[in-house]
Amino acid sequence: MTQQTEQPQQTAEQTAQQREQAQHAKAVAFRSLHTAATPLPLANAWDVASARLAEAAGAPAVATTSAGVAWSLGAADGDALDRDRALDLIARVAAAISVPVSADIESGFADTPAGVAATVAGVLAAGAVGVNLEDGRRAPAEQAERIAAARGAADAAGIPLFLNARIDTYLFGLGAAATRLDDTVSRAKAYVAAGADGIFVPGVADPATIAALAQAVPAPLNILAGPGSPTVAELSRLGVARVSLGSSVAEAAYAVARRATEELLSAGTYTAVSDAVDYHELNTLLSP
Repeated sequence: MTQQTEQPQQTAEQTAQQREQAQHAKAVAFRSLHTAATPLPLANAWDVASARLAEAAGAPAVATTSAGVAWSLGAADGDALDRDRALDLIARVAAAISVPVSADIESGFADTPAGVAATVAGVLAAGAVGVNLEDGRRAPAEQAERIAAARGAADAAGIPLFLNARIDTYLFGLGAAATRLDDTVSRAKAYVAAGADGIFVPGVADPATIAALAQAVPAPLNILAGPGSPTVAELSRLGVARVSLGSSVAEAAYAVARRATEELLSAGTYTAVSDAVDYHELNTLLSP
């Protein structure tokens, strides 16, 4: 009789180590995707289904949209969503797909740098490898402290998190228009010095301004794109390394929901849903 050798069960420590190694590899891979030669295109997701659709379409990475996430969970965008609910959604997305995940964490779901650090630690524990952290109307020095705290949390976790610092000078029209470019570049340099890996400047579509930013910003440049923006190929030539659609994909999905409802209530017809994703395709994507 052949005696069977019982295989030792994998310990929890070994499993955690493998998970950390896999996350580290994803973080390295995600970082390598930021190049102007072939900009990283991100059609931002807001739930597991939209993330899986993006992955199935061939997306090399998935980034969440804070606005879409907040709306889907019944909250307004702008740090109104509870941090734990946001982290739970990030964990669900990261567990559902195999490509790297970057999480939009608004301004960090916290009032203090220590709170931002706690949020970033939670994001890493959830399995993501990147974050967007916005400055809004904060003073650059204050935001630099928050970025440094986020970087410290990532370093402590041992994961090379890609920290994308969002600068809202153009989005909110901050400061004088004549000095906005210089102000943005000044912020970018301060944020990179504090630990940011990339710079995200939403609200810019003018090619000359984008090219000037790409030339002056000492990190990969991320642009928010949409109708009226240069194409990805054109943005590549301008020096952009990452192109995001932000909340616009979620907005378009909600537009279909409104249009379908209005059509049903008024005309009693159904053309608004004629281009829907096939039921079986979507169901298969979400099957175990």
